[in-house]
Amino acid sequence: MSIEVTTKRVTAVELQGRKGGQPIVCLTAYHAHTASLLDRHVDLILVGDSLGMVMHGLETTVPVTLDMMILQGKAVMRGSRHALVVVDLPFGSYEESPAQAFRSAVRVMKETGCGAVKLEGGKRMAETIAFLVQRGIPVMAHVGLTPQAVHTIGGFKVQGRGDVEADVISADAKAVAEAGCFSMVIEGVPEPLGARITREVAVPTIGIGASAQCDGQIVVLEDMLGLSPRVPKFVKRFGNIGPMIEAAVAEYATEVRSRAFPGPENVYAAKKPGT
Repeated sequence: MSIEVTTKRVTAVELQGRKGGQPIVCLTAYHAHTASLLDRHVDLILVGDSLGMVMHGLETTVPVTLDMMILQGKAVMRGSRHALVVVDLPFGSYEESPAQAFRSAVRVMKETGCGAVKLEGGKRMAETIAFLVQRGIPVMAHVGLTPQAVHTIGGFKVQGRGDVEADVISADAKAVAEAGCFSMVIEGVPEPLGARITREVAVPTIGIGASAQCDGQIVVLEDMLGLSPRVPKFVKRFGNIGPMIEAAVAEYATEVRSRAFPGPENVYAAKKPGT
């Protein structure tokens, strides 16, 4: 008799209750295999629109489509059993109106089975966040450096350096928290501002280039593994897999060209009579 062991998946409500508690561990993933490797170690997996840059070689996240997010969201859900999976709403899929955001979020959640969506923006998106939450869609907010707005903020650079700009970002964070998001990403802000926002809001903050005082941290998996050619200054490399992959491919290519692959141990080699 076999006994089926089921794993309870982390929920948005559970993570919201972690404010001020044990730090929340988050990473990005875009594939079933990588999701399965990190699933047992993290609380949250973000299927970020960063996949446009990491997987497709795009310069920004702006060209990423809803279909691209849904495709990779499905893969990550198939590869994970424990972590809360959050899928980004890409640029152009939610900014027009709360109704547009609802339609996009419903597609994402129905077609992937994920537990929440993430969208960028502060005060301007508060109404949309409230609209979604009131209709049963958990929302992770994103303030500070918002990559989808890269063309209006002048590139991927630190936000909130001055007092006035810091106050604007702080007000953004308060607005999305009051609108009902279960957590928020704070990206690319000075450490004191990240710590300040974490103290000021009642929901968990997830830092990426923000502050160690945030309630959790997230980085792009490929950045911390040494797979990305360009890595933000704040990212610590916990591996250097890029050169390992290149070396393995070079060795494989050498064997193929010298006709040494697959070799005499080929499992498909003809068996001798009587064996």
